[in-house]
Amino acid sequence: MDKTPDPRLIALAEDDPLVARTLGQVLGEFGFKHKWYRTGTELLRQIPLIQPALCIVDLGLPDRDGLDVVRDIQQHHDCGVLILTGRGIVSDKVLGLELGADDYMVKPFEPRELVARVRSILRRYDRSEKAPARKRAHFEGWQFDPASFSLTGPDGKEDFLGTAEARLLLLLLEKPNRILTREQLAGTADLSPMDRSIDVRVSRLRKRLGDDPHEPKLIKTVYGAGYLMAVAVRWDSDA
Repeated sequence: MDKTPDPRLIALAEDDPLVARTLGQVLGEFGFKHKWYRTGTELLRQIPLIQPALCIVDLGLPDRDGLDVVRDIQQHHDCGVLILTGRGIVSDKVLGLELGADDYMVKPFEPRELVARVRSILRRYDRSEKAPARKRAHFEGWQFDPASFSLTGPDGKEDFLGTAEARLLLLLLEKPNRILTREQLAGTADLSPMDRSIDVRVSRLRKRLGDDPHEPKLIKTVYGAGYLMAVAVRWDSDA
């Protein structure tokens, strides 16, 4: 696996010094810089100053629930989030992904798998940042602004999506009426068949759009293939 130094910073929220030291050694070995914080409060206070590309968040923090920290990061900061925890509860994983986390790993972790997931998340953000700037998208009475992550409904009510949801919606809107695989939506070619992160995000996005999960009209499931935005999309920048 490539160990070329990576200039991007990764922030760790982990109260166990031994785990934090192990994480730091693994990341350092593969060329990543990192900063370690023992509490969620400390991490959230420092994010605007250090501007990390990714935050690795333990759910069992001493000062506040890690899920609350994930929610706060996704609502106020544009960076990736990887949950790392000893809690192997499925409901925690689903909730974490619904709150906008990009991925989830359970301790004890395999170092190379951790690095692979970190790089996968960073690649998704890289592609999004390099994509051409688009103006507002209009579809079925909805408006979406990729610059601010704002989603305005047919009733004129404005809402703001988390980073993961916004990136997923942008991918679907950029290629309407085309089937996109879960791997394409996740931005990785090595997505595990058991990984349900994209399915959870699609489900959450449907709720935001008022799309019936049993008979969706906007985001359709193509079983065995992926998902499809089954609407016409017009961009303000289109002629």
